Amino acid sequence: MFKNQPKGLISAALANMGERFGFYIMMAILTLFLMSKFNLDGEEAGVLYSIFYCSIYILALVGGLIADKTKNYKGTIIAGLLVMSTGYALLAIPSLITTKYIALGTLLIIAFGNGLFKGNLQAVVGQLYDDPKYSSRRDAGFQIFYMFINIGACIAPMIAIWVRNTFVKMQGFTYSANLPAMCHKLIDGKFEDTIKFQELAASVSNGEVPTDLTAFAHQYLEAFNTGFHYAFSAAIVAMLISLLIFIICKKRLPNPAKKEVVKTEISKTEIKQNAQEIKQRILALFAVFGIVIFFWFSFHQNGLTLTMFAKDYTLLKLGSMELSAEIFQSINPFVVVFLTPVVMWIFSSMAKKGKEPSTPMKIAIGMGIAALAYVVMTVASIGLPNFSEISGAPLNEATRVTPWVLFSVYFILTVAELFISPLGLAFVSKVAPAHLQGLMQGCWLGATAVGNGALFLGATMYQSTSLVVTWSVFAIVCFVSMGAMFGMVKWLERVAK
Repeated sequence: MFKNQPKGLISAALANMGERFGFYIMMAILTLFLMSKFNLDGEEAGVLYSIFYCSIYILALVGGLIADKTKNYKGTIIAGLLVMSTGYALLAIPSLITTKYIALGTLLIIAFGNGLFKGNLQAVVGQLYDDPKYSSRRDAGFQIFYMFINIGACIAPMIAIWVRNTFVKMQGFTYSANLPAMCHKLIDGKFEDTIKFQELAASVSNGEVPTDLTAFAHQYLEAFNTGFHYAFSAAIVAMLISLLIFIICKKRLPNPAKKEVVKTEISKTEIKQNAQEIKQRILALFAVFGIVIFFWFSFHQNGLTLTMFAKDYTLLKLGSMELSAEIFQSINPFVVVFLTPVVMWIFSSMAKKGKEPSTPMKIAIGMGIAALAYVVMTVASIGLPNFSEISGAPLNEATRVTPWVLFSVYFILTVAELFISPLGLAFVSKVAPAHLQGLMQGCWLGATAVGNGALFLGATMYQSTSLVVTWSVFAIVCFVSMGAMFGMVKWLERVAK
């Protein structure tokens, strides 16, 4: 798998692990944290979630412009790691994050750091394959890169859950996914019948019904939310490890600034001679960007509506083992790490027979696979009550769906991701004009930002329409995008040659 790959690939991937670790902590707990901390419903939390995830990627455009302008890619990457670490440190302070607006401001600090870091490191990795000796290994290289950066992400949700639940336990309680919303309702005087609340309160308090339910509600929310704050601090450690790795290994990575100095005059001539080709390349890139908008709009529901579905409709038990609503977030990076070698082997075998699909064809197939995930969700949701009908009250265990539904959906979505995300990065690095590498990688992330900016629509549908309609919308969007991508494949293949 590592044969004939350039030196520096694994170093770059290991340096990216800290960013992925923090990202998957956010993916696992951000929505539930916002709902619990600030008494938000899913739609309100979804708006903040969308703003944050949109900002993460749209600010990559800013980071790309800064790096392209200064030619200081490595310095920009280091600055990004430091800014992200600062943001996570602020988010870990319970007394500081007192309103949703302060929380959003802190999230935007993290997003800005990510913008400085993410696209530029991807651009540097792409530079490794500009050497003709490695150019044929570009797709495989980005798949390896994508696999390694997700190693830390495998355990990030588990660590976040462990930190949160450990702190809750230290306060004399146990974890309950549905209790925070019920605590807010009790404090707001919206409970007419407190029997169910008393049962849950007793179950998290060693079987004893609290004498003062209002005091208990405040105490449980304080423990639950403080545990969330401390969970964010785990990302700081991972970020600092990534910083150390990058500083130690940065000499192994290419320096785009030096490369541009050598090729400045050639590039100016080539730009004039090949203006039409450059135009076609940029058009091709933006066509792909338009398609992946809809993939990320659907895929990143895993941290929003799919997490809400885990809390509201999924049986959080597997045999005798108790599950947390956030645990499903570990499936995605786990599958990325362990399935990437399989996918690479399949493509390698097909390549030897001259039958390997082109990168645009793989992206089109990935969109179809993503659609299948939401077909599964649609079928599994038939007969379930609408969210408005349950009014936030927990469903009986007999009514909930098996956790294997979400396990299978996350697995299918991850397979789709393997066909789209690492190969999309490879496509961008191959097709982008040399003088626009950082900017085009930023535009790829900008397309992701547009998809993320619409994430809240999923939460709106989840709360206001039937689950079947909600999941069907995502399935249709992915199927239509697949058709559009298939229609452009031949053109994209010509441009990429």
